[in-house]
Amino acid sequence: MSTFEQSVRTIQFLSADAVEQANSGHPGTPMALAGITVELFLRHLRYVPDDPAWPNRDRFVLSCGHASMLLYSVLHLAGYDVSLDDLKHFRQWGSKTPGHPEVGHTPGVETTTGPLGQGLGNAVGMALAGKLAAARVNRPGSEVIDYRVFCLVSDGDLMEGVASEAASLAGHLGLDNLIVIYDDNKITIDGSTELSFSEDVAKRFEAYGFATEHIDGHDSEQVRAALDRAVARRGRPSLILARTIIGIGAPTKAGTSKCHGAPLGKDEIARAKTAVGWPSDQTFVVPEEARQPFAARAEENRKVYAAWKQKVAELAPEQRDALQALLDRKAPADLYQTLLATVDGKADATRSLAAKIEQKVAALVPALIGGAADLAESTKTTIVGAADVKRGEYAGRNLHFGIREHGMASILNGLALSGFFVPFGSTFLVFSDYCRPSIRLSALMGQQVVYVFTHDSVFLGEDGPTHQPIEHLWALRLIPNVDVVRPADGLECAAAWAHAIARKDGPTVLALSRQKVPALERPAGFDPKVMLDGAYVLVDSPSPELTLIATGSEVHVAVEARKVLEARGRRTRVVSAPCWEAFQRLPVERQRAILGENTRLVTIEAGRTLPWRAFTGRDGIQVGIDRFGASAPAERIAEEFGLTGAKVAERVLSAL
Repeated sequence: MSTFEQSVRTIQFLSADAVEQANSGHPGTPMALAGITVELFLRHLRYVPDDPAWPNRDRFVLSCGHASMLLYSVLHLAGYDVSLDDLKHFRQWGSKTPGHPEVGHTPGVETTTGPLGQGLGNAVGMALAGKLAAARVNRPGSEVIDYRVFCLVSDGDLMEGVASEAASLAGHLGLDNLIVIYDDNKITIDGSTELSFSEDVAKRFEAYGFATEHIDGHDSEQVRAALDRAVARRGRPSLILARTIIGIGAPTKAGTSKCHGAPLGKDEIARAKTAVGWPSDQTFVVPEEARQPFAARAEENRKVYAAWKQKVAELAPEQRDALQALLDRKAPADLYQTLLATVDGKADATRSLAAKIEQKVAALVPALIGGAADLAESTKTTIVGAADVKRGEYAGRNLHFGIREHGMASILNGLALSGFFVPFGSTFLVFSDYCRPSIRLSALMGQQVVYVFTHDSVFLGEDGPTHQPIEHLWALRLIPNVDVVRPADGLECAAAWAHAIARKDGPTVLALSRQKVPALERPAGFDPKVMLDGAYVLVDSPSPELTLIATGSEVHVAVEARKVLEARGRRTRVVSAPCWEAFQRLPVERQRAILGENTRLVTIEAGRTLPWRAFTGRDGIQVGIDRFGASAPAERIAEEFGLTGAKVAERVLSAL
């Protein structure tokens, strides 16, 4: 048995043994893809286990995250900090080997995968980031960014719509540093793909602009030749359709759904081992011969790594500065003060106010890049003076995602995971539903992604209920590690962007209005830093009995309502709460001081009211909207939904 075959068998049976011991997992796909994976790691992937974050490493994305033992096994052989003991604790509490790969949790894992199709979207983002970074840093004869992205996908990945959207854009942009290998095993959990999937995948991807070819995924010569061609190809991404047998070698379950999402069984594994001369009475066997080719490859890669570091050391100063600016993704220490100075105090829609501030952010943060899902004119997110990113032209900063919110959000995660960029994407808030799976993954992975969602309430007006968000603010707030910032005027828009740039460990959502809002009056001596607390006292009152808490375009409504309430003898203060998540991270004493110790709490927001009850208490009052919107001008909607100052005051008085 050759050392190559030893490596393949080791991965196959480590995967089967780990799933068996955990009594949970997917053994069939790792067994089928072991040969392709070994070929990738031994001949193509440039990686250094000692520095998993090497900026110019090739990225290996396992989009079919259910096959996680494939990845953990090869990382173990490749010399990453994934021990044999880690493999034995697959899917157990506190282990480095969770059921699906998690970036930041296991060395060598590039992205968190499992929700199918998302990994391919991330891979597209990583490949795009490589092109964008190269355009900013490389010079003829001095190329320091030229990594490739290899992505393994399954039938399930290619059935999910997010993969189609991302792949379409990859082909459109000609991302020839993206190589996708499709595990064409024709099996899903429910059985044969004939139940639901009969399209010609190759023709679909050819239409996207990919180069495609079919191979026998178990023929090492065909695998090698196809990968060589894909790596050498220029001008378009590649899709290799590898026909495989799921659970290959399992005597009774190979080629069936029985080895997809359940352990093979000890007898089945023993018979599979015996058939190829593997010790059937032992588990987690790793022959030294299986490690040898990986050790040799690691030495080769260390030389490549050393040469790369030397090349970086010899870069011209402007190149080195450009590279460092991307790697650091830093902003000036005085960014917030600079942004505040750009606010002119005029009434306008917060989408327009935030757009002006974004221009300053873009000038000061070179790593900022992004675009819209065909709505840049409405979201106002175009970076003025910057070029568009096009096929073969990657020096620009404005990305055009087309009408592909699903794909856009998954690509944003890949851009962030590349380590080079602070990406943003924009659409209407109501269409955040299309982005939600990727936003959840942004949060889970702790990635700095900025989502700019405009038309944030029923006050967008005549487009009607299909476009008017009701539940969306709270749907986003309920995702752990997502900060939703809904600014009320220009100063709060400055705080919103400053917050998004400063926040490195998770995504930030900016929820912005279509309609104009007035600039808020603030008390003498007002310190703008308090806006970064997430909630602050905008208007105080001596010995208050009521605190009105409002967000975004409803803050000025709260101010108007306070005037009515004060005139009726109700001592009332107003708290603006642009980011409830930031507020909740404050010390409890500080929260109490902002909300008031002995005041009755009233929340005012043009959206669902139920979640606010958790904060206002049993005697709290919630003013909002718990039904779908309507098609009408914003002013009429405000009257009909009781969101004018007078009607809010009336609602509060009637509840007292």
